[in-house]
Amino acid sequence: MLTIHTADLLVTGDPRHPPVPGGAVLVDGRTIASFGPYEELAEASPTARVRRWPGLLTPGLLNPYGPELLEHAYHPDPREADELGTEPLTGEALAALAPTDARRGASARRGVQRMLAHGTVAVAGDLWRPAVLDAVRRAGLTVEQRFTDPAGAPSLDPLARDPLVADGGGRSLRAAIVTPLAPVPGAAATFAVFDAPDEAALTTRGASCCIATVIEGRLLYRSR
Repeated sequence: MLTIHTADLLVTGDPRHPPVPGGAVLVDGRTIASFGPYEELAEASPTARVRRWPGLLTPGLLNPYGPELLEHAYHPDPREADELGTEPLTGEALAALAPTDARRGASARRGVQRMLAHGTVAVAGDLWRPAVLDAVRRAGLTVEQRFTDPAGAPSLDPLARDPLVADGGGRSLRAAIVTPLAPVPGAAATFAVFDAPDEAALTTRGASCCIATVIEGRLLYRSR
């Protein structure tokens, strides 16, 4: 089935392609068939289903803190909130909890869902626990190599403030993008939509304003 995802502004992540106001991505199953102005795609594929999103459509993001957020943290179940709170447990709190492998797997699945709610489609770092790897792979996230430990405190937001940036701003969108959108054969239909009018606003607001996350054509997260 063909689906057109259209938003107020399309950013492909490729400097050769400028942002497209009223841009859209044409998805054919798991891959990108084309992208450009919505009117052109709709005219070329009149039978395609249309999903309209407000804000900014971009390639999916990479979270550099894969092990820290999924293996070295426990994401409480909402039913555990009274006892454990809602924020991830790390360090001594995690050691005291001593979760079983099954519990770690459930935690990783919740962590992955929280990542999807930030436009994350890939994590960086070595993951060793089978239950964590299973949670990541089932969701369709990819695992990327990293050669140095990322600076700063682990954050679910791939655009969180980088302590090495002098102006105190967040990571740039370009730095957080995994792979630019490209209408080439086999290019995965993987992208995210954010409630922001442009890149500058997205950097300021952070990726928590994510509206939707699509991985290989599957809508895995939506907030509205």
